[in-house]
Amino acid sequence: MAKIIGSPSRYVQGKGELKNLCAHAGNFGKKLFILTSPSGRKRVEPAIALGQGDAEIVYEAFNGECCKTEIERVKAACQAAGCEVIVGIGGGKIHDTAKAAAHYLGMPVVIVPTIASTDAPCSALSVIYTDEGVFEEYLFLPASPNMVLVDTEIVSKAPVRLLISGMGDALATYFEARACLQSDASNCVGGKATLAAMALAKLCYETLMTDGVNAMLAVKEGVCTKAVENIIEANTYLSGIGFESGGLAGAHAIHNGLTAIEETHNLYHGEKVAFGTLVQLVLENASEEEIAEVLDFCMEVGLPVTLADLGIKEVKADQIMEVAKLAAGENDTLGNMPFAVTPEDVYAAIMGADALGRYYKGE
Repeated sequence: MAKIIGSPSRYVQGKGELKNLCAHAGNFGKKLFILTSPSGRKRVEPAIALGQGDAEIVYEAFNGECCKTEIERVKAACQAAGCEVIVGIGGGKIHDTAKAAAHYLGMPVVIVPTIASTDAPCSALSVIYTDEGVFEEYLFLPASPNMVLVDTEIVSKAPVRLLISGMGDALATYFEARACLQSDASNCVGGKATLAAMALAKLCYETLMTDGVNAMLAVKEGVCTKAVENIIEANTYLSGIGFESGGLAGAHAIHNGLTAIEETHNLYHGEKVAFGTLVQLVLENASEEEIAEVLDFCMEVGLPVTLADLGIKEVKADQIMEVAKLAAGENDTLGNMPFAVTPEDVYAAIMGADALGRYYKGE
C-alpha cells in the first residue's frame, strides 16, 4: 500500500488575517456562504467587512450539532442562496458540518477556526454525531479543505479552556500515529504514514511540552505571545496533519466511547481525548517516564486525568463497560493498536488510568 499524506491546499496563520478572508476565498468564488454561530458572527463580521470588497456574503446560523439533519439543512440553505463557496467559522462541529455539506454539494470549502480547540480544521474528515450528541460515525472526505485561515488575534482572545482542550486533542496525535506505525495500520487518507507525517506528529508533541504551559498563561492574560502562536499551529496544523496522515488508534476510540455517558457531554472533545490518551498509554503499558510526563502536563494545564475530572462522580462498572464496548466496536479505531484489544482490556485500562490520575493528584 502507498504512503499518503493529506493537507489543506493552503494554510494561512497570522494576527489580523480575518480581514483578508474575502481576498483569499475569492480564489474559489465571489458569493460566500458563511456558517457560524450567532455569537461567532458578532465577533468576526466587523473584521470580515473591512476586506469584503465586491464579495457577496450570506450568513447562516449553526444549529449546534454536526449531525446528518444539520448537514442536510445547511446544504439546502446554501443551494437556495446560490453561493459558490462554503466558509465554516467557529469550532470543530461547525468545521465538520461545513466540510460535509461542501463535499455533498461539490463546492470548495474554507475553514476559519476562531478557537484552537480541535485538529478538525485541516482534516479530510467529519465526525458525525446523532441529533442527541452521541458519536455515530466518521465521514471520510476525498480531500482536505481548500484553505484554512487562522487569525491568531481572534483565537488568542477565546476562553483559555478552549486552547487547553486543543492541547488535549493534540496530545494524542503522536501516540496514536506511533501505534498505527507499529501495527502497520492505514491512516485516515487511505495509505500508510509518511516520514513527514510522523515528523509532524512528533513535533506536535514536542511543541506541547515546550510551549503549552507558557501559552496557557499568556492566553489567561489575553495576550498572543510566540508560545501562543506555536501552540495554535500545533493544535491546528501539526495535530491536524499528524492525526490524519499518521492515523487514529486508542485515544479517540476511548473518547467516542465516553460520549455515551451523559455526564461527559459538558466536556470538550480534547478534554476527553486527553484522558483517552492516558488510557491508551496504560493499554500499551508505556514506560513510567512517558506516563509521568503526560500526567504532569495534563495536571499543569488543567486537562482531565481521572473519571471524576470528566464529570463521572459515581463510577459504575456497567457504565464503564459500556464505554469499553463502544470503544472496541468494529467501526472505531481501537483496532489500529499493535495488539488485539478486548472490551475487558479497555475496561481495565480505563480503571487503571483513573487510579493513576488519582494517585498523581494525591487523592
